[in-house]
Parts: sequence; structure tokens; C-alpha cells
Amino acid sequence: MFTDLKSSLRPALVMTLLFGLLLGIAYPLALTGIGQAIFPSQANGSLIEQDGRPIGSALIGQSFASARYFHSRPSAAGKGYDGLASSGSNLGPTSKALADRVTTDIQSLHSPGRPVPSDLVTASASGLDPHISPDAAFYQVDRIARARGLSPNRVHALIERSIEQPILGFLGEPRVNVLEINRRLDGISANQSR
Repeated sequence: MFTDLKSSLRPALVMTLLFGLLLGIAYPLALTGIGQAIFPSQANGSLIEQDGRPIGSALIGQSFASARYFHSRPSAAGKGYDGLASSGSNLGPTSKALADRVTTDIQSLHSPGRPVPSDLVTASASGLDPHISPDAAFYQVDRIARARGLSPNRVHALIERSIEQPILGFLGEPRVNVLEINRRLDGISANQSR
């Protein structure tokens, strides 16, 4: 009986060890190596650097509060754009807390005769969305132009150049990466002051 158990147990332990090494070490190392070789930027978090140091990621939103910058979508992730607390608010359409927050945001962004784009007052499902719609970017032109002393046409043209089209022409919606356009905006202001 003991030899039957031993002969049955040995193949199970060998297979567990083999698959543990194969799927727990070899496979992840192979995929990491392929990712680093073929897509190094994406494999390392799509980091955006300035002056040799990372200032953000093209994949994770950040909060911009100054009138001189394009503002991102609201974030429900932790205290805002916290990658460790990625999630929506889980507040439904009948939630008074959600309705109150959206109403307050609409009032603070309101421009007479212009409806506030929904993505400026609603958080994404992850709470980390780095993009806004072109409509949300165009909505902010006057505020940014005033704050930076730029012509609205110049800010409008910057948005036009910054619109990312849907992947393969049909996956997703046109969008503007907020961190990238704010970097370009700083470049315009720096060039203008020279």
C-alpha cells in the first residue's frame, strides 16, 4: 500500500514542480524579455520624462488644478489618481452624493451658453483615465488662453495637433492626453517668452 502511494505521489510532485518552474518562472521571464525587446516603453509603464526624470505616465491621469493647464477628468481613485486604489466611485445614477458632486462641478465650470462636456464632471471606471475628449479640451480654451496670455486660436490649434485618433481607425474615440498637451502648452509659453 505504501509503495502504491509513493508511486502515485511521485509523478504528481514532479509535475507540480515542473509546471511551477515552467509557468511560474520560465513563462513570465520569456514574456518580460519579449516585452522589453519589442515594446520597451510600454513594458516600463509608458513613462514620460522631462530633464531626465519621470514626470508621469501616458497611461495614468494626473490632477491639474491651475487655470494655466488643461484639467483632467475627476478621479474617484483613492485621493485622486492613486494607482493603488484604482476604481470608480461605485455611485449609481440615483446617488445623491454623485448628483451633488456633478452639480457642483458643473457650476464651477459653467460658461454661459455652452454645455459642460460630461467627461469634465464624471470620473472614468478606473479613476485613472489620462485622456479627455476633444470637446472637453476645446471647452477649456478661453480659460487657458486668458491665464497664459495666448490667443485662443493658438490654444485651439494646439488641441487640433494633439488629438489622438481611434486605434486602427475604429477602436475607441478621438481623445487628448492631458499630460502630453500640458507639456506642449508649456513649450509654447516658453517659446513665446523668448
